Formats: sequence, C-alpha cells, structure tokens
Amino acid sequence: MTVSREEIGAVLARYLAAAPHRGLATAPLISALGVSGDVASRRTFPLHITCSAVVVDAVGDVLMIWHREHGRWRLPGGHIEPEDPTMYGAALRRLEAVIGVACYDTIPAVPDDDIPVDVNVHAVPASPVEGEPSHVHADFRYAFMADRGGVSIAGNADTAFAWRPPYELLSPRFGASASRGVRFSCRGRGATP
Repeated sequence: MTVSREEIGAVLARYLAAAPHRGLATAPLISALGVSGDVASRRTFPLHITCSAVVVDAVGDVLMIWHREHGRWRLPGGHIEPEDPTMYGAALRRLEAVIGVACYDTIPAVPDDDIPVDVNVHAVPASPVEGEPSHVHADFRYAFMADRGGVSIAGNADTAFAWRPPYELLSPRFGASASRGVRFSCRGRGATP
C-alpha cells in the first residue's frame, strides 16, 4: 500500500484549515497535486513528499541530526516508501530508521489526528551520490513528545545528534505548536552528544 495523492491532498487540506496563513508557502505542493505523477515517489521531479519527526523533549528542545551532504542540522525523516500506510507512519518509520530509535505504543494526542505540525516546502540541491537533480521536498512534519524516560539514541560514528532549541529551526511554527503531537515510549542505546 502506498500513500495516495488523495490522502496527501486530504491531509494538506486539514493542515491548511488549521493554518490558513500557510497557503502561499505550500503553493508549489498544491500545484504539483494538480498534475499527474506520483508525488509520494522519490523519483518524481521536480517535487515529491517527505515526512519528518519533530521529537520534543521535556524542556522543549528538538532532536536534530547532522546531514553531512548538506552540511546542516535537520529533523529525522526522509522519503516515503511503498509499504508506508500513511505519512504519519512514514515519519515514525523514518524516525526509527534514521536514528535507530524503536518507538512503541504511539498514542495520538487527539484521536485520528494526522495533521502535521508543519508542511515545509524547500529546495534540495542535486545529489550526485543519489543520482538526483536539484528538486523540491514538501516535508510533512509530525510532532512527538519524548516520554518521561527521555529518548536514548542508537547512533553510529558517522551520525551526529543533538537536542536543539526550537528557535534554531527554520520554521517558526515549531515554537508552541511543536508540543501538539503524540506521546511515545522509545527504547534504544547510546547517548546524545
């Protein structure tokens, strides 16, 4: 099962109903949904969907990973895979895959709430390693709260992790709204730098 164009459009509509001032910022995505092509596929250019996790700890800091190729901090996330049942599910899977955190017992803050905390449309430089031209990501960002025990990171020597203040993130919507999300339990090993 893959994430459908209809699901993407429905989630975007619910997001824009909650944040109508973001319509202009999401215009490239709205336009891409109006033409043929599988915007859930990473091989669709010039724009396709990605999903990220905004993991907030007890003091309000956000979990970030260092992206070596782009030379900047970013949220744990990535491309949708055909087996992802929803964009929310893709964000959870990417959280586990990117940083090695196994998440269990996810409970939505509001039942059936799949509205992302942010939809960020941004340019991505060409990647010779991936064989991809420069293109655009429409990143659906879902908020999660670290449980009382916190989050243990299972990183490796090639990956840097940090808890960073939300004001350092590119989107101003992460401030107060990042706390609207899901509670989860995480099990892992290692420690944050």
